[in-house]
Amino acid sequence: MIKVYHNPRCKKSREGIAFLDDAQIDFEIVKYLETPPNIHEVKELLKKLCYTPIQLVRKNEAVWKENFKGKEMSDNEIIHALANFPKLIERPIVVYKNKAVVARPTDAIQELL
Repeated sequence: MIKVYHNPRCKKSREGIAFLDDAQIDFEIVKYLETPPNIHEVKELLKKLCYTPIQLVRKNEAVWKENFKGKEMSDNEIIHALANFPKLIERPIVVYKNKAVVARPTDAIQELL
């Protein structure tokens, strides 16, 4: 089953959902702002994305700028920040089996499948 980490307020996230709907592909939505991933889940997402923790951070978010920007942080500290402040997580993330993509552009979803 495909899993989509989705923020309904995000245009790119809505586009990813529409892409899957249009392709008539079954998927599960995870509203990650309501149900944030824990530290283990963030690590699993990073592994499936083949990302370093900083690559998953939305650096223009106020939370990042106010609390973390310019600070020397270890990967572990960044993972904790992502788990504690899920708004920092890039979106949408589409997970299929042992791989994942940040679906911007939505064509990345097709490459994943």
